[in-house]
Amino acid sequence: MQQKSYKKLAWEMRIVLILLAATLIFNLVHYAVFRDVQHIFLWNLTDLAFLPISVLVMTILIDRLFSAREAALRLDKLNMLIGAFFSNVGTETLSRCCGWDVNIRFLHDNFGSQDCWDKVGVRVTDRLLRRHSFDVSPDRAGLINLRMFLAGKMDFLMRLLENPNLLEHEAFTDLLRAVFHLAEELESRNDLASTPDSDVKHLAGDVKRAYSLLMREWIIYMIYLKANYPYLFSLSVRTNPLDKTASPVIRSV
Repeated sequence: MQQKSYKKLAWEMRIVLILLAATLIFNLVHYAVFRDVQHIFLWNLTDLAFLPISVLVMTILIDRLFSAREAALRLDKLNMLIGAFFSNVGTETLSRCCGWDVNIRFLHDNFGSQDCWDKVGVRVTDRLLRRHSFDVSPDRAGLINLRMFLAGKMDFLMRLLENPNLLEHEAFTDLLRAVFHLAEELESRNDLASTPDSDVKHLAGDVKRAYSLLMREWIIYMIYLKANYPYLFSLSVRTNPLDKTASPVIRSV
């Protein structure tokens, strides 16, 4: 560690010496041409007068450039986490919820084919999803299967919830909480097969909450992939949970 600090200090000192030498050389050249020490003094004094403003402008500019770069890097890392979530948990859970959606045709018409994504944006998505009720009618057998699926993903969900990078994404954090709560609700019931209709209705509310958040975040993630990673988007479209005929296999026409 000390060696690295020494190397960094040595590099900085070299830069300082180079810049001082350059200043000295320019002043000597100026004197050699004009032979006017007073002019050199006034020129340097003028530069010093504007130095605070120059430092201020450059500091703000550089700070904004670095902030924009850091924000882009954080967004990319965050979307890697979101992609891992959908690969491991989200897409399968979304597919199961779509099977219970009583008005799935609306979502299929707007997001179920590859051609639909050419006109989809975040604002369009929010407007369309506000028109959808996300009413679900889960059956007991489906809830049992969902419980078994989510039970095997609890460790993964816990690790995501503990990731500090997700604190900057409130919507996705809300989604994780909703999915985690749904998993806990299902796991806490010993006998889902004989649970009363009133309890199934309660669970349907938990499914609806997670389903609506899942759908929005999945669509936004798809928009991100389309703009930045076309090869990942291609696979996601071919495994679209809204398309009953979706298949990862590419077949010739």
